[in-house]
Amino acid sequence: MNLFEYQARGLLGRYGLPIPPGDVATRPEEARQIAEGLSKGPFVVKAQILAGGRGKGHFRSGFAGGVHLCSYPAEVEEVARAMLGGVLVTAQTGPEGRPVNKVLVAEAPQISRELYLAILIDRGRRRSVVVGSAQGGVDIEEVARESPGEIHRIWVDPQVGFWPYQARTLAACMGLCGSLLPQTADLIVRLYRFFCECDASLAEINPLAVIENEKIAVIDAKIGLDENALFRHPEVATYRNEVVEDGREAEALKAGLNYVGLSGEIGCMVNGAGLAMATMDILHRYGGEPANFLDVGGGADQNQVTKAFGILMADPKVRAIFVHIFGGIMRCDVIARGIVEAVTHTKPKVPIVVRLQGTNFEEGKAILHQSGLPIRTADDLADAAQKAVAAAAETR
Repeated sequence: MNLFEYQARGLLGRYGLPIPPGDVATRPEEARQIAEGLSKGPFVVKAQILAGGRGKGHFRSGFAGGVHLCSYPAEVEEVARAMLGGVLVTAQTGPEGRPVNKVLVAEAPQISRELYLAILIDRGRRRSVVVGSAQGGVDIEEVARESPGEIHRIWVDPQVGFWPYQARTLAACMGLCGSLLPQTADLIVRLYRFFCECDASLAEINPLAVIENEKIAVIDAKIGLDENALFRHPEVATYRNEVVEDGREAEALKAGLNYVGLSGEIGCMVNGAGLAMATMDILHRYGGEPANFLDVGGGADQNQVTKAFGILMADPKVRAIFVHIFGGIMRCDVIARGIVEAVTHTKPKVPIVVRLQGTNFEEGKAILHQSGLPIRTADDLADAAQKAVAAAAETR
């Protein structure tokens, strides 16, 4: 689960990391009030979306950039007004962009150097790695490609932990000395403690900056948390509803379903992540493009299936629906009744292709056939995928 920047700042602040004062606003007037309450300017106004490249992005309205420096509170209000309610397009959002409903208003200290710091999971080595670089404020991938020697890594043995001397070593490798070295080493130790205690999968500070009076400060932060560990962090779990920007994903979350919107035209309802991936692969093989990843899981009931159908049919891009269920824990007859109920109530205008296999699949097929609804069935996966691709082509 990725967090908005203002949420990341709040979490890191609890661990004593040095973060310039600021707050989040949903209205232009509120943005001005926040700026007036800060001790000094200049100020920075940042659009809050879950994507990078905000500074180089543009709004559909023509307003340039999702990160702006302002000298006065009145200017903060003007910039916030241009951002809020708009759609910000960056290299990471794609042409559809992301809506901006909140902006972060914070003090903008004078920066003399920009550094890079991150902790993430190295899945190959099955341990976390602390990464630092003297080159911050830019795409770290570009630095790694053009100047690999500028990227310094310390892999952490989970049985031994991360020690202060390792933090000092990394800080020195990042070119820091004097009073900046112990400040940065302390920050790295605190960041690692946050990473472990909050079950993070990514904690990236870019840039980590040297500011006036030889102080170190967190200017921007990106945090990713392990969703499977949220039960241990009820205070953080409340962020979940806020970070879901896609309305369909929000509806799926409420229903206990796993949904990710994609760019294709075949809506997929599958039980199990592995089966979902295989379904999308075979659709690609026969020239189709999935419109989503929707996993109803192994224990979905009839109401959840009905809700899943409603989410699929609410997507205007969907030209056909492909239901692919393997009945293990979940029974195919339950799925079939959910499909019949959903189709009866929503009356979809797109074709539906269903493949059921596993527990009670014969009963499930019989329920579909006896319903009298225009549902196409298939026993073979390849045949079902081809029918779904052909069905989508019919409605173009």
